[in-house]
Order: sequence, then C-alpha cells, then structure tokens
Amino acid sequence: MPEPTSKLIRNIVFDMGGVLMNFDGPYFASLFTDTPEDAELLQGALFGTTMWSLLDSGTITHETMRRYAESHLPERLHPNLHECIAHWPEHSEPFSATNDLAIRLKGEGYGIYLLSNASTRIMEQLGHAPVLPHLDGYVVSAMERLMKPDPAIYQLLCVRYDLDPAECVFVDDNLDNCIGAEAAGMRSFHFTREPGHDAAALEAFVRELS
Repeated sequence: MPEPTSKLIRNIVFDMGGVLMNFDGPYFASLFTDTPEDAELLQGALFGTTMWSLLDSGTITHETMRRYAESHLPERLHPNLHECIAHWPEHSEPFSATNDLAIRLKGEGYGIYLLSNASTRIMEQLGHAPVLPHLDGYVVSAMERLMKPDPAIYQLLCVRYDLDPAECVFVDDNLDNCIGAEAAGMRSFHFTREPGHDAAALEAFVRELS
C-alpha cells in the first residue's frame, strides 16, 4: 500500500450513507409495515439482500430490484414494498454535525467532494442534505460501474476533478473503503460517530494535516 506524501490536505472526500446521511434499512422497512415481523421480511427482501449491492454497482436496474424483492415477499406485502421503494429516500436524515463541518471547511477554502456507493437515485436521498449545494463534485458507483473499495473509483474522482490524492482526506464509515482510499494514495478517516471517530475528531484530524 503506497504511503501518502507529506503534502498539505486541501480536499475532503465524504461518503454519504453513515457519514453525511443515515442509511438504516430496518428502520426504513419499519416505516412501511405494521408489525416487526413484516418489517423484517421487507428489510430482508430489499435492503438486506446482496442484490442491493448490485443495484449500487449499476449492474441491475431498479425494476430488477423490485421484481426480485417481490419474489421474496408474500403478495400481501407487495404494496408495502412499492411504497418503501418509492419513498424511503425521504426518510434518510442528514447528520447535522458532518454537514455543518463540511460547509464550514468549504467556507475556509477546502474542496468538498462526495464519493458514494449508491444507486442512480442518489439525489432523491442526498437532495435534502445541507451540504449538497456546497459540493465541488461527486462520483457515484452506479453511474460509473465501479464501487469502493476498488482504488479505481478513488482515482477516477481525482482525475475527473484534477485532485492530487495526497492532498485528500477520505471519510467513510466502512473501514474497507478507507483502506481502498489509502491504496489510491489518499489519507483516510474511519468515521463511526463514536468518540474519537466523530465529526469533532475528523475536524481535528484535518486541522493536524493542513
């Protein structure tokens, strides 16, 4: 794994789900069902299946995802599934601490970017994040047919926006994705929202490197 150089940090690259926005499949499923048992069924057929990763990779369409989920649910839950598919992004709430930090860093002159494993409907979710108007650019897995932690997707972001990887901090709640960023020459910050891995610690980390 290449070691990042000692260059100053000029850009912060954020993941979306788990960093800027919440992504909680069991919670979303519970909003569109009446019992815990039905919520578990809906979660398992939609968010909790490996097919969801194929959706984020751009390998399958939303129509294919819907048909797959229907085939794994009793027919009585098909209306619940359709409502969930249509409206779950509305219930993905922004994390105020990281949005506020990103906006503040943007005001100080840092570049602010998004790199997310997400589907082509990403703007239905990200659209109500306060940071959105402040982003300098974004790369989304389903649009590129590349996914984190493949170093190629981090490199694509850097090429597209003329960034030096050594001047970037990548922030993700998935440690494997942080390792992928480091393999691409970035520094990384594992964001878990726990003390030492939260927005305050991220800010301290950026300040130390800048």
